Amino acid sequence: MTPRATSAAQFFGGGSARGVPPGAWFLGVSAAMSWVMAKSVYNAMGLSASYGVIGGIAYGSYWLSFIVVGAAVYFMRTRGGYTSLPQFLRSRYGATAARIFMIVIAIRLFNEVWSNTKVTSQFFGPEGSPSYWTAAIVMTAFTAYYSLRGGLRSSILTDAMQTFLLAVLLVATLAVLIPGFAEHGFPTVSNGGVTPTMQAGGLTFLALALVQCLSYGFHDPVLTDRAFLSRPASMMRAFVIAAILGGLLIALFSLAGVYALAAGVPGNAPVAVAVPAAIGLWMALLFNAVMLTSAGSTLDSTFSSSAKFVSRDWPHRTGECTEAQVRRGRWAMALIATLGNLPLLSLYIKGVGPAVIAATTISGTAIMGLAPIFLLAWLPRVGPWSFYFAIWPGLAIGVLKAVDVFSGITVFPSFVDIGTGTYAEDLGINVWGLAICTAGFLCGTVLESRRSVAARPAAMMVGGR
Repeated sequence: MTPRATSAAQFFGGGSARGVPPGAWFLGVSAAMSWVMAKSVYNAMGLSASYGVIGGIAYGSYWLSFIVVGAAVYFMRTRGGYTSLPQFLRSRYGATAARIFMIVIAIRLFNEVWSNTKVTSQFFGPEGSPSYWTAAIVMTAFTAYYSLRGGLRSSILTDAMQTFLLAVLLVATLAVLIPGFAEHGFPTVSNGGVTPTMQAGGLTFLALALVQCLSYGFHDPVLTDRAFLSRPASMMRAFVIAAILGGLLIALFSLAGVYALAAGVPGNAPVAVAVPAAIGLWMALLFNAVMLTSAGSTLDSTFSSSAKFVSRDWPHRTGECTEAQVRRGRWAMALIATLGNLPLLSLYIKGVGPAVIAATTISGTAIMGLAPIFLLAWLPRVGPWSFYFAIWPGLAIGVLKAVDVFSGITVFPSFVDIGTGTYAEDLGINVWGLAICTAGFLCGTVLESRRSVAARPAAMMVGGR
């Protein structure tokens, strides 16, 4: 599916050889597939095994981020003519604010590599085994190879093929799971398969996902880069399609976790590994294909976003794409493919690898300040202080949350919790944290207004009287 050669405009813009941008359906399918990543399928299955069907639906609700980002970017482009988020931030909040944002973006790109290769490699062997490392190397190298050929154009074209393949795999998966539900029963609260405590925990995670949707999508260039490829109205339609399609795919694949709950599959291995192992070898092969397909669609998008980040966003180039930029972009792809897998070596340092679900919830917490920064940017007198007073509290809370998770030290008092279950603390942190970041943004806006008044020349003040 990848083109043998692409122009610089295709490499970064994803259009056809004639310069035509992707249409609404094509872009929507590509955007959805770029987020139906291996770690998302993996996490959704685990959540549905813990909370019943509400767990998978809750994780699928993260795809509402497409509508939030799509609406915000629509107004950026129609009101201000902006061509990227960094350009928008430079205009509204200053160059330093844009640089801070891009550092956050770089961390996100880095995390996308190891978290997806880790999930897929677990299907080939235990962590640290020769087959585990072989899978990680081959998966990364293969995806990097075809991404180097065509950049974002390759990513969008292969997304279409990967979506078709994933749909076939989904039908095959449901063809096995549905008879299993007929045999074991579908777990619900009414039949005792799901306890009220489990359901309450799932609803708590659903609330957490809905709160994080207000900011989560803005720090993912895999999503936001696609918001500037086609006309604003077409982009908005595409992002609505992506939200519906992506959320539906995740919710349906999460039924594997509900099956584990119904059939009493032992929980000594991740659900995405334990369920196919309990059913049989051919099911394990099917799940391998699902994970490889979903991981590949995310990795190639991560590589193309890394190329654009290094060649165009960080040096602030908004003009015509050049072949020199493509060369730098390809070097960036090779670098992120290598460095992005280094966290897998933590297996030998701590005895365990990095936690995939923790990477999602912690990063979603740390960037909560992006919600007011982008959604309230049209208020009068916003400026650098509005950005700083919104972003720093969120990042500080995210760091404290990482300490809480990885060190075992209790950082947040229990009165912060909202809801019940494992994610009650996360929900409380995000609700109160978002309120703090929003209040900080508004305080920064007031400060910017006063600075603006104080900066007026005295002569103008006298002349005004």
